[in-house]
Amino acid sequence: MVPLSWYLIFAAALFSIGLYGVLSRKNAVAILMGVELMLNAVNVNLLAFWRYLTFDKMAGQVFAVIVFAVAASEVAVGLALVISVYRRRQSIVADEINLLKY
Repeated sequence: MVPLSWYLIFAAALFSIGLYGVLSRKNAVAILMGVELMLNAVNVNLLAFWRYLTFDKMAGQVFAVIVFAVAASEVAVGLALVISVYRRRQSIVADEINLLKY
């Protein structure tokens, strides 16, 4: 049996990679990919704690499905916004996206 700490270390590494991707990238699509990595790290944590500290039979899986649904909707809305900005500005560099600034 794999110890809980291994799952937590893996999730922390995955979250750190996603956070680095969000903070260091200028491309809006790469930023969305970093957010997805961070949400996957949350899912790993949810399922690891559900497996080792089970109080309810389905609670961890239900939370993971909810996070998957939120991630899917975030990708759909995010990519729609990126496509809309690209059609208007011909660029998806995050520093140049200032449509709501004024």
